[in-house]
Amino acid sequence: MENFNILFTSSGRRVALINIFKETLQRMGLKGKIVAADMAKNAPALYVADEMELVPPVLDESYISVLKGLCVKHAIKLLVPLIDNELLILSKYKDDFMDVGTRVLVSSELVNQICFDKRKTHFFFKEAGVETPYLYDIDDIMNNNVDINFPLIIKPAKGSRSIGVNIVNSIEELQFYFKCIEEPIIQEFVVGEEYTLDVFADFSGKVISVVPRLRIETRSGEVSKGLTVKNYDIINAGKMVVESLPGAEGCITVQCILTPDNVIKFIEINPRFGGGFPLSARAGALFPQWIIELILQKKIDVKIDDWEDGVLMLRYD
Repeated sequence: MENFNILFTSSGRRVALINIFKETLQRMGLKGKIVAADMAKNAPALYVADEMELVPPVLDESYISVLKGLCVKHAIKLLVPLIDNELLILSKYKDDFMDVGTRVLVSSELVNQICFDKRKTHFFFKEAGVETPYLYDIDDIMNNNVDINFPLIIKPAKGSRSIGVNIVNSIEELQFYFKCIEEPIIQEFVVGEEYTLDVFADFSGKVISVVPRLRIETRSGEVSKGLTVKNYDIINAGKMVVESLPGAEGCITVQCILTPDNVIKFIEINPRFGGGFPLSARAGALFPQWIIELILQKKIDVKIDDWEDGVLMLRYD
């Protein structure tokens, strides 16, 4: 069998994830190397990979051709993108990479369009039939044409990592942040327990596994303390949400809030590995193994809840 070589792009600080893939190859008895790529030569993940490659910025016009060249150079079987702003770009070139023998782990272009714009995400949740925070019409608010119940959330429609997300308690605060945020959206503020769901979908969009992680503590938008929780209402709702997406595959990270009266309100989708995925992996959700098995055309036979409940993760630098 040929070596199963894997390329991680925008690898950044994703040391734990790369180590999990290394361990997976060893456990499966597969030969292969991990190649990490980033535009910054001091990205930590570069130094735990078997080989490193420096690449231009994601938005550089040469980015795709450089990546394809790396895939040929290293005989890459699987390319795993790790930041939001390259997902939509790579989704447009999946077939081009397949031509050189590389599977890009990215959902369809339409899925990425839905997930990248929080306005589209909101309407997707409504169409999927799940609860989501109320989205205010900005013109109605700024013209005092609607009753407002503070606090509210104001955030960029196309932001990530909680950058620009603010809780506002008055119209004066709202007007201030409205001037500072590009393409702002305004939503109701929902109180409750916040969960991140690591959802694994096969290449046909069928959901194989759902792991809800309670976000005990966060930092810069990423969970720093988390706990796996077998809440079957959340598991089933997460499964329905991801299977409603038009072309989801791989790890889909879904966020929701469980209110005190047990209403699940979905707030965000990121169609990639989240920063807290190592918790789900430690609990027994073998996403990297299942990805490799799908590429090798092997059958996956697991239950949706085939992972350990109550596993606590405490992240550190």
